[in-house]
Amino acid sequence: MTPPPVALAHTAALSPDQLAAARALIYRCFDDMTESDWEHALGGMHALAYDEQGELIGHAALVQRRLVHRGRALRTGYVEAVGVGPAHRRRGHAGRLMAELERVIRGAYELGALGATDVGARLYAARGWQRWRGPTSALTPAGVVRTPEEDGCVFVFGARVELDFTGELTCDYRDGDAW
Repeated sequence: MTPPPVALAHTAALSPDQLAAARALIYRCFDDMTESDWEHALGGMHALAYDEQGELIGHAALVQRRLVHRGRALRTGYVEAVGVGPAHRRRGHAGRLMAELERVIRGAYELGALGATDVGARLYAARGWQRWRGPTSALTPAGVVRTPEEDGCVFVFGARVELDFTGELTCDYRDGDAW
């Protein structure tokens, strides 16, 4: 049986019930989820996977950020809050969610980026995302601050600009986790 198609919608187009269901799902998927983490997933596009009964089983978000590389601020589609309910994992749902976000990245951004967990890194690498090998940092109110704990966890996709994967990559400022 073919799974229902993935729905793609902007945060503004989602009802309060849809947003609440997505938030609840992501909180079930991640033990260390915070309100700042959820806030990072808002204001952009959401890919939503439903089962045959119409229950939300997967979510991924894409928001615009600026990443600085080689002195240039790159318009970046940044992936956040990718999760599939435990009972529905290992069935291709995360890949279907990512395929929708990758389509948007290719059409609207200079590159895609995300911060991956060890588990997620396998999925992203298999889909052609490339691990950033250089140092990472964040542009903060105190200036550019190295984020060595994120080195090796950042992946990029579909770059339409030349990148030096061993060079520094700096993300814009936000509350909570930088990456």
